[in-house]
Amino acid sequence: MIEGFRNETLVGSKGPIAYSIAGSGPALILLHGFPQNRFMWHQIAPELAKTYRVICPDLRGYGGSAKPLGVENYSFREMGADILHLMDHLDLGRAHLIGHDRGARVSHRLALDAPERLKTLTLMDIVPTHTLFSNLSREVALGYYHWFFLALPAPLPDNMIGHDPDTYFNSCLTGLGTGKEPAFNDTALAAYRTAWRDPETIRAMCDDYRAGATLDFEQDAKDLDQRVTLPSLVLYAKDGMMDKTYKMHSVWSDKLSNFAVKPMRGGHFFPDHYPQDTLTELRNFLEQNS
Repeated sequence: MIEGFRNETLVGSKGPIAYSIAGSGPALILLHGFPQNRFMWHQIAPELAKTYRVICPDLRGYGGSAKPLGVENYSFREMGADILHLMDHLDLGRAHLIGHDRGARVSHRLALDAPERLKTLTLMDIVPTHTLFSNLSREVALGYYHWFFLALPAPLPDNMIGHDPDTYFNSCLTGLGTGKEPAFNDTALAAYRTAWRDPETIRAMCDDYRAGATLDFEQDAKDLDQRVTLPSLVLYAKDGMMDKTYKMHSVWSDKLSNFAVKPMRGGHFFPDHYPQDTLTELRNFLEQNS
């Protein structure tokens, strides 16, 4: 449970959409990344819920949400359709959308597909999916090896991870850090471990990455010249792999036309490690674009 939130479940086209909700005011949706679930927002969402109606879903394939069979069900477009369905269910005409990692990729795709449903867009520590695959450096290939391992045909990565999911996914959490961050808190780790120990979650997360290397890459290739015009914020880890390898402002200038870029201390999981810093940047951006 995220403190002060109630847990709900909506029946979607492919099964349940699990989410937590609290607060009142303008709608704000928070989308988590890999290998986590909606609990990654537990240090940020309660503060935002003081002034916003905050909704934290589990992405399809993660946490308590549906895990349908078939890679075709895990494109970012398909995951985004769940968010639109949830918005319709909650009677949300438009919402602020914030995503980290895979959640940021879903957010970017949703902003391309349905910009009229969004007020603002916030993307945390990603470069565009097509960019990462098309301009792959040795450093990124080594640091983000999981993109290629998880995308291998089933059931090889699924079975290997299933032998010891805690060791594998803990390595994902620590491998994208700087080694100087505070430890993940025990409550968060317990929530993540409960989810990723489920063999169906392991299989679904692999399918997410299989879709990323195929369906998402192909869909993004068709939209290379399309820019999101919404007010947008890109937050990135100033000591992370993306910053070391890409010029973040330059990368996103081809995809966003009205945006700001801000560095954050720490590594990839800065919302977990430095929630107050993250909250400050989010509040500043949202207040400027409410």
